[in-house]
Amino acid sequence: MTAKKNVDLLVGAQWGDEGKGKVVDMLGSDVDVFVRFQGGANAGHTVIADGQKVVFHLLPSGMLYTGKLCILGNGLVLDPEQFLNETNELFSRGQDRARLAVSPHAHVVMPYHKMLDKLQEEARGKGRKIGTTGRGIGPCYVDKYSRSGLRVEDLINPDVLRERLTYILEEKNQIFTRLYNHNPLAFDEIYEPAKKWGEALAPYVDDTRALLRKAADEGKHILLEGAQAALLDIDHGTYPYVTSSSTSAAGAFTGTGLAPHDLTRVIAVVKAYTTRVGEGPFPTEDFGADGEKLRANGGEFGATTGRPRRCGWLDVPALKYSMELNGADVIALTKLDVLTGMGDIKVCTAYELDGKRITAWPTDTRTLSEIKPVYEMLPGWNDDITNCKTFEELPANAQSYVKYIEQTLNVPVALIGVGADRNQTINRGM
Repeated sequence: MTAKKNVDLLVGAQWGDEGKGKVVDMLGSDVDVFVRFQGGANAGHTVIADGQKVVFHLLPSGMLYTGKLCILGNGLVLDPEQFLNETNELFSRGQDRARLAVSPHAHVVMPYHKMLDKLQEEARGKGRKIGTTGRGIGPCYVDKYSRSGLRVEDLINPDVLRERLTYILEEKNQIFTRLYNHNPLAFDEIYEPAKKWGEALAPYVDDTRALLRKAADEGKHILLEGAQAALLDIDHGTYPYVTSSSTSAAGAFTGTGLAPHDLTRVIAVVKAYTTRVGEGPFPTEDFGADGEKLRANGGEFGATTGRPRRCGWLDVPALKYSMELNGADVIALTKLDVLTGMGDIKVCTAYELDGKRITAWPTDTRTLSEIKPVYEMLPGWNDDITNCKTFEELPANAQSYVKYIEQTLNVPVALIGVGADRNQTINRGM
């Protein structure tokens, strides 16, 4: 007889950069197993603990905790160089405290993926660019689904690597030379580094599905950590301005091998305003002084790319869509402190299109690009909230803003971020 399941799934509810890393880190002391299940090094989760900043691109945010198990699942695409950079940096700082396990079935981002990513984006031209990070994530997922990719298990077997890479490079060089007029890649320039990556990865490779199954059956607290966010989901996001993986709750099962009935709770991370990186529609984007102030106050620059994030106001129809899509049980509300001193706060409650009012999130990108937000104004606050430890210590208008979000989305706000550090968090029953 198995123990009661204790599996939490944490997903971003907007376009990413909601502060998922901080939430994972804050919950970390009670978690036994941390899991990344999709995406790649195009994600950036920032953790600030005891004033020290650590940015994870591939590794789970629980790596700073001693005695934990951290897993890179099969649904993730692994950049070996980034993986080794992150693990080596943690080792050099004495912060490699968790046990790390990598799925042998995770696909590997190779140099030709990064090259192809950049060539494809350049070829799209102005007005058609997606806003990719150029880190090879999309092309790697394409190879996965065309059954021509390399997995971690291939990298740690030099003979298999040589055999598979031979015909893969033949195909890739045809694309580089004939389609993009680019020089072909030499076999040894790819094979030799890849073989060394395999040697370095080998000690971490384990049957992660079996590890998770055992942990779940024993009632261990598992936290599944999503990258990016629901509105960037390959199926349910603002296609084609999306990422290359299933970022919503459903992706956690294919990306780990856990079953849907294992899940006990979905935690949706919501930023107190909205940001987006890269191209694509953004109905509540603010192009004026308020948008600039949000960017400056919130430090809204990409943890992975350094790109300035587009900033705007909370979008209720988009969040209702996200809550339904992910089956959110609770909300972790982040960066509430950034709204301090903003004056009256805008909240989008509906849209207008051709004189008609729309209350539901549109399903097509063209409509999203044409709609205009309908705003409700909520009173702001000027008091510093970064030292608040309880909900009651927040200014009345800040409390009202949180209650408005709860009532509008019909999901309780269980966690409130009032600053960047791990300790600057109000726990309301998470």
